[in-house]
Amino acid sequence: MMLLVPADPLRQRRPDDHFAPEAQAARAAGIDVALIDHDALTRDEPHRAISAVPAGGSAVYRGWMLRSDQYAALADALAARGVTLRTSGDDYRRAHELPGWYHQLAPLTPTSTWTTSAARSTFDEARIRLGTGAAVLRDYTKSMKHHWHEAAFIPDLTDPTSAWHVAARFLELRADDFTGGFVLRAFEHFTTAEVRTWWIAGTCALVGAHPDTPDDLPSPTPTTPTTPSRPESCTGTYAGATPTPATPTCWQPHAANAPGSAGRRHPLGRTAPGRSGLTVSALRSQWQTAGPPIS
Repeated sequence: MMLLVPADPLRQRRPDDHFAPEAQAARAAGIDVALIDHDALTRDEPHRAISAVPAGGSAVYRGWMLRSDQYAALADALAARGVTLRTSGDDYRRAHELPGWYHQLAPLTPTSTWTTSAARSTFDEARIRLGTGAAVLRDYTKSMKHHWHEAAFIPDLTDPTSAWHVAARFLELRADDFTGGFVLRAFEHFTTAEVRTWWIAGTCALVGAHPDTPDDLPSPTPTTPTTPSRPESCTGTYAGATPTPATPTCWQPHAANAPGSAGRRHPLGRTAPGRSGLTVSALRSQWQTAGPPIS
């Protein structure tokens, strides 16, 4: 098996600094590591992006967040070299975009509804379906939590003018990155910090601190605040989805999460900004072996 990680943009023969520790750990565990050009992927040049990947075998991708169509193009380009991604393009889309995973996780995540376009008429239909109270706005893959009051948080679903004002600003900020349609999620408060869970073949293998709250992990706690625990089983109790007036569903920006949410890049396996309810980044994680979890 081969681990694919992004190359450093300025030093193409080295892993991106963010993923260098993972590449080192993989090699130490006897896993081959190959580098891909993330920027070429985002320019729709998948064959150029994988020019340094050896032919043949199976691989997992651990890197910056890709659109579903970009990941599918990566999978196709690798297939042409005889390399099979352990997570297919269809599986990636199903785990990456909210409509793909929501129904399976509905009991553990805030009530949500969505549209298939950016039209105001469909937005209003979704807003009415969700009901009353406050909501968090995003698209199929991402929110604009760093613009919390102007483009993420809708205080009153029954106020159509104010709600659309938030949606319009969201569209303006997301621009060409807008994915799928609007997603409206019921605003909730959690009793505990969010955590990241890691899954292997349908079994929860690790529970780790969320990058936004690296020193806060619900019981059972790890040996150190930043070392993930390895519980006997993972249950919904780790989702932190019980309502309480403690912490906002979507974290507002602070020093701990700024680097990971900068620009357009978000590492796979990390919760994209604005992910509320059950942390589903684990479902996007490309590790199919018990490799080291990374914040």
